[in-house]
Amino acid sequence: MNNKPDSAGLDNAGTGTRAVWGGEQVRHPYNATQTPIVVSAAYGYDDIDVWYDVALGKAPGFIYSRMSNPTVETLEAKICELEKAESAVAFSSGMAAISSVLYTFLAHGNRVVSTKDSYGGTNKIFEEFLPRMGVDVTLCETFDHDEIEREVAKGCQVLYLETPTNPTLKILDIQRLVSAAKRVGAVVVADNTFATPLNQNPLALGVDVVIHSATKFLSGHGDVLGGLVCGVESLMAKVRHYREINGAALDPFSAYLIIRGMKTLALRMRQQQHSARALAEFLSNEPLVESVNYPGLPGHPNHAVACAQMRGFGAIVSFVLVGGMDTVKVLLPRLRFAHCAGNLGAVETIYGPARTTSHVENTLEERLALGISEGLVRVSVGIEDTDDLLDDLKQAFAYVRRSRHEQVQVKTQPSINESCTEVPN
Repeated sequence: MNNKPDSAGLDNAGTGTRAVWGGEQVRHPYNATQTPIVVSAAYGYDDIDVWYDVALGKAPGFIYSRMSNPTVETLEAKICELEKAESAVAFSSGMAAISSVLYTFLAHGNRVVSTKDSYGGTNKIFEEFLPRMGVDVTLCETFDHDEIEREVAKGCQVLYLETPTNPTLKILDIQRLVSAAKRVGAVVVADNTFATPLNQNPLALGVDVVIHSATKFLSGHGDVLGGLVCGVESLMAKVRHYREINGAALDPFSAYLIIRGMKTLALRMRQQQHSARALAEFLSNEPLVESVNYPGLPGHPNHAVACAQMRGFGAIVSFVLVGGMDTVKVLLPRLRFAHCAGNLGAVETIYGPARTTSHVENTLEERLALGISEGLVRVSVGIEDTDDLLDDLKQAFAYVRRSRHEQVQVKTQPSINESCTEVPN
């Protein structure tokens, strides 16, 4: 007999417990304690009528893994537990999730309002792909909530939010903007990748659709691509239909890896956020740093809003270096406990400038127009010991200072020609 509690038993459980047990309070085949990887493309039925009912969604079951898969379904149930959502849809990547949501809810003649600060791939959809479809796109200044409200009041079908933003860590007041969107009947979409469900639940703040790049913190190990979308079933049915026809389904092995990663999400984020705060404070006092972006710092422009709508401030820090890209090229290769790579959310610390990470698809002119300088560096803080990460940064900055001093010394030495000039008679 299975004495394990049903899913309702998780209602009062903490997020760490829900991350472990969400979607898996069932008896797996062969009494397996872990979710099996079901790699079958199709599922057979001897009874044609039962087959038909399953195909129409009138009876439980699976037909074809582009439409649904047992392993993927477990992952979808797990994100529902963490975001307290009614339904979820998994995708082959974060960008597949983002683009599919936008294409689901927008059509020719529609209007979408968003902000200038968003992930580079998302920005490309706004600037390049949606206008081709005849969608009117308005991108507002991220910190100007008044402007966003004015544009929403003009009418729109979708309000798209990303908070904290990638890579500038700006914070949007979700409830305030949701109120504006509801007055015009817009669907509100929020990218919750940076915050994770542990720190922020946009659905509870009135958002309609929440998106995660599961590649990042949810999987946590930098070894899989995936995207997740969640919300009420009436909206998810539309997103699911789009995925079924356009084909960006998540494969079961990737789903398994994300499920496995999510079980340690709370433990990982606890250490990562602790170190992120320490690094942000250190960088704030480093003379070679012009500015630091981290919503957990009291000096952050929207620190109060972050405190109101977030339980934690995340594991991403970004900062702008004095000397721009010249300093970036000296500092980053000197780091010992970090990858220089275009990813985030992994157990290892990852550094990278915006031009090769979040906004690699954008030109220099586009990045500058978005307020992203060449000296901006994004840090995805890993689970390493905090002191080791701090010491690593200190030695890297010390190396930059030595390099600068040596360059100055060389420049101030007289040239051969100067030292050999004749003294006039």
